[in-house]
Amino acid sequence: MTTVDRPLRTVRTYHPRRGRLSGRHFDALERLAARYSFVPGEPVDVLEIGSGMGEATARMAAGDPDRHYLAVEVHTPGVANLLHLIDEGGLTNLRVAAVDAFELLREHIGAESLAAVHVFFPDPWPKSRHHKRRLIVPERVAVLRGRLRYGGILHCATDDEGYAHTMLDTLDADPGLVNRFAGFAPRPESRPVTKFELRAVRAGRTAYDLVYERSGPRRSGGRSEAGAQA
Repeated sequence: MTTVDRPLRTVRTYHPRRGRLSGRHFDALERLAARYSFVPGEPVDVLEIGSGMGEATARMAAGDPDRHYLAVEVHTPGVANLLHLIDEGGLTNLRVAAVDAFELLREHIGAESLAAVHVFFPDPWPKSRHHKRRLIVPERVAVLRGRLRYGGILHCATDDEGYAHTMLDTLDADPGLVNRFAGFAPRPESRPVTKFELRAVRAGRTAYDLVYERSGPRRSGGRSEAGAQA
């Protein structure tokens, strides 16, 4: 068993919660879950961990039809809303998985298979006693990096300043990742602004982006195909 595939401590990176479902969301779960849920073995190019209500994910997938997206989300209203958006937009390249992301990675995502991993606005778990639950910690980053192709992109974003600097230190320390920028990245146009981010900005918080590439063999002539897109 490799270091990357060694089972992580059974500590959840999320707080399980169901939330209220509207009539539209009940309908989406009833009609659409079987149609748009991820089936192991289906192709995945871009993995998003924590897609929230799904608006940004649906927009990215719609604008990038040649790649297969998989959104992992455990908040039931978010899952339902994304199912509705997939159906409404006729998206054929986006699937949803309502599971623990790291169980999915270990069991169903092959090593060096992903072009990109997106981790946008994960729970910062601000209390120090909860920091072990953070998604961006060395042992979890090793799993994410191991599933990226050489040249693949790990793109994170947060509006928590303390977590942002911890992310920067953690990702800089990973031996197989290279920061594409000198510190935080300029906000990529490819990452849609979400309602959550707008609320953060209105509250006076800054959104920090971090864009890292998995280092390794390159194609002749420059960046690998995987690394050409964030």
